[in-house]
Amino acid sequence: MCVRICVFELTGLKNMRRLLLLLLGLLLLQQSFEFVIDGEREEQTSDIQDHRERHKRAVLTSGEQEDFEAIRGDDITIKSYKVESHITSRFAHTTVRSSVVNSGSKAQSIGFNVQIPKQAFITSFTMTVNGVSFVGSVKEKTMARNLYAQARARGKAAGIVRANSQDMETFKTEVYVPSGSSIDFELHYQEMMLRKLGVYEHSLYLQPGRLVPQLQVDVYIFEPKGISKVQTLNTFGTQFAEMVRVTSSTNKAHIVFKPSLQHQRKCDNCTGTMIDGIFTVKYDVNRDNAAEIQVSDGHFVQFFAPTQLTPLPKNIVFVIDVSGSMWGVKMKQTVEAMQAILDDLTIDDNFSIIDFNHNVRCWSEELVPGSSIQITDAKKYIQSIKPNGGTNINEALMRAVQILVRASNQGLVDPRSVSMIILVSDGDPTVGEIKLSTIQKNVKRVMREEFSLFSLGIGFDVDYDFLERIAMENRGMAQRIYANHDAAEQLRTFYSQVSSPLLRRITVQFPEDTVSNITQNRFDKYFSGSELMVAGKVLPSDTNTLTSFTTASAAKLDITLETEADTLELDKELAKHQHSFTGFAKQMWAYITIKQLIAERSLAPTAAKKRKITQRIVALAVDHQFVTPLTAMLVESEDGRERLLADSPKDPKHGCCSGRTGGGAGSPVHVVYQLPPWVQSTTPAPSHAVVGKTEEIKLPQHISLVDNDPHFIVHLPRSDMDICFNIDSKPGHILNLVSDSAAGVVVNGQLIGSKQTHKGKLKTYFGIISVYYQPDGVSVSISTDSIIITDGRNNHSFSWGAAAEFAQDGLNVSIVKNAHVSITINNNIRVMVLLHRVWKKHPINVDFLGIYIPNDNQYSPLVHGLIGQFSREPEVNVYDIHQGVDPLKKEATMEVKGNKLLVTRGWQKDYRQDTKHGVNVYCWFIHNSGKGFINGHYTDYIVPNLSSFLQTL
Repeated sequence: MCVRICVFELTGLKNMRRLLLLLLGLLLLQQSFEFVIDGEREEQTSDIQDHRERHKRAVLTSGEQEDFEAIRGDDITIKSYKVESHITSRFAHTTVRSSVVNSGSKAQSIGFNVQIPKQAFITSFTMTVNGVSFVGSVKEKTMARNLYAQARARGKAAGIVRANSQDMETFKTEVYVPSGSSIDFELHYQEMMLRKLGVYEHSLYLQPGRLVPQLQVDVYIFEPKGISKVQTLNTFGTQFAEMVRVTSSTNKAHIVFKPSLQHQRKCDNCTGTMIDGIFTVKYDVNRDNAAEIQVSDGHFVQFFAPTQLTPLPKNIVFVIDVSGSMWGVKMKQTVEAMQAILDDLTIDDNFSIIDFNHNVRCWSEELVPGSSIQITDAKKYIQSIKPNGGTNINEALMRAVQILVRASNQGLVDPRSVSMIILVSDGDPTVGEIKLSTIQKNVKRVMREEFSLFSLGIGFDVDYDFLERIAMENRGMAQRIYANHDAAEQLRTFYSQVSSPLLRRITVQFPEDTVSNITQNRFDKYFSGSELMVAGKVLPSDTNTLTSFTTASAAKLDITLETEADTLELDKELAKHQHSFTGFAKQMWAYITIKQLIAERSLAPTAAKKRKITQRIVALAVDHQFVTPLTAMLVESEDGRERLLADSPKDPKHGCCSGRTGGGAGSPVHVVYQLPPWVQSTTPAPSHAVVGKTEEIKLPQHISLVDNDPHFIVHLPRSDMDICFNIDSKPGHILNLVSDSAAGVVVNGQLIGSKQTHKGKLKTYFGIISVYYQPDGVSVSISTDSIIITDGRNNHSFSWGAAAEFAQDGLNVSIVKNAHVSITINNNIRVMVLLHRVWKKHPINVDFLGIYIPNDNQYSPLVHGLIGQFSREPEVNVYDIHQGVDPLKKEATMEVKGNKLLVTRGWQKDYRQDTKHGVNVYCWFIHNSGKGFINGHYTDYIVPNLSSFLQTL
């Protein structure tokens, strides 16, 4: 945000400027303060602007960047320059403080300049001059301007802090003070950390311009679920890496950078400083589950960042500007980037390339698979391009959409794939349709709901505002590419962010009357390494639990995820930590809402709609003290007699671009995944008719099961009898439980051993249960750590830590959090796997699984397996019941399958209702691993792998 404290000149004449400076000097003798003159007039932006004016440069040039200083003045002493950031749950509050003394013999202007990330909102500014304090508060712009005007009219000290209409990155103030004056500056701003390529990035711009006795940076991070990694980078030089101290624990980290005066010097005797660049902290958090809800101070934020999902196939049309302005470095860097991007495509991806100047050419009129032959040919085509001519953006985009539409209509693309257009351009249209609003309407009209448009603007001759609008309106995002030596890396980095779509059509919903004022909760896509956030207010409730339901489509899989959070727990935790940002949830909700409303406002179809949105933005910004393009900060002395105005620009119709200061990675880009639903209205909390608990599959009371170490219980419905036996096998062995080659279903279990022997015996348990459905090639592998669903090349992994439901063709998988997994195949075969957790430090026992299978499963006549064979119930006769050796257990003779067996009356456990103690199931126990009751010997049921069918016995 380029912001200046200044006084308007009544004329732009230099003579008037000199006269006012003279008057300021006289005022200073009377110990009052005036704020430096800038001379910029804020005028109403015309709808019809000169082409060059519309594209005013919005960032510092390399030369200006070199001259940038945080503190400006001819003969001044910087006593201290300190930056402190508090990051809590991805939301950062940063404070920049500096103490300066005018050491010169004359009065002079002293400047305080801060470069801040473009997505940040300034929240407070305080300046103290010789004990007179000026404190800022955000107000509606008109009100703030009126108060400012009143101060000017009374002849009091007045000034304006205003933002450059196109650069929202640099905050600048200047104050004219007498010799010996002491000035303290303090600026606060807040921002939300956006996850890109698997990390959050917090960048601080350190450019004091001279040596500072007390130069220090402190970054405090608190993440309730824990911090998985922290690293720091800087652009000052590798020698400074050793001066960064990082201390961290499970959920906290403190990063300190405190170079001494000597370390700051460019050389031993130099007075210049080496601290001139960007200090960056990168980190990520622990994730037990794909979704996490955090509740604090009556507000909630849900974070959604699933991993271990197979990327969706992509259909990409690259649309590349090859007009004359792309000649030289721009084209060279674009070609270099495209070589790497094309190498990233897989055989499952489809693509084509369009290049355009005044004409439009297609490398291929049809989408082609990303085979090595096609990629090699495409690379040769890219390398042969010679930029020349004009720019026909409209026709190029129309042709790109036609290619995607034709492929979709002909059924050539996977219905679950992601179709996107990636536009790379460095200028405005000059050929064909050149009116930007018409091009925007044309693109919107032909784009299908399942297509996305991503725009990359190279340099500053392009109308970035236009590229951002057409991308946002068509479920994509835009990014500016800076035309320098690393433009190819910028292009590759951008592509990396969108190259791995994992989910489509994501919706986050909440039960009725639990939340209100929620932010965008429907997203078109989720990309690997990113994160989706939904925030809102928590309504009063009798329960301390907030529940959400997230639905999405993965590769050949539909997902429903249930997430819960305690509404009181986090506030108690935050109160324990000195450096946590206790108001983060409330501020983050307001931050996200305002950002989305600003985006909505840019797409508003009518003036009335725009005014209504404006009112909402202003109300929120004033309430949460954010300086936005529609609000202003009034900075007043303590007695209210002297005032400044922190004012942002009029709403520009054109050229609103997102700049980047040189010397580092680009500022984080807020990804808009689709045309937000809040363009029509803010998404309300869904009703109970829409949202309910993840459906739990109920199994019959009487059932066949295998649990504990491992105990088999086979229920015989006709005889109304339960038969028990154990299998004494070895860890690592895989036992077949159900094998139905005709139905294509197999259920196998792999044994694990206890930590050590007990009474000379090593107990075994099921550590993995696998259900394989051959017709769809889908397997569900359940371990004590995770649930993995695999279909051919696609692999999806989920934890036990959240309730979820997945549907794929005839297969349905339901996870009840930390309890059990239910699997249904074609609505006629059901399996439940129960999770048993033991004390982690137990010297013997381990976590294990139990499996429960209903007797009414509809198998084919060919079904077999240790459990499956009993779908054909054998004739059983039990007689000669008598007292056994153990007086508590009777014995009897059982006739079954032509065998006479000695059996013992006892009981085993069914843990479905009581997972800790179980419910007794009385049964006749067969000794010797079920010999005589099962067909053959138990070793006949050992199979080589988890998806193996049982060979015919």
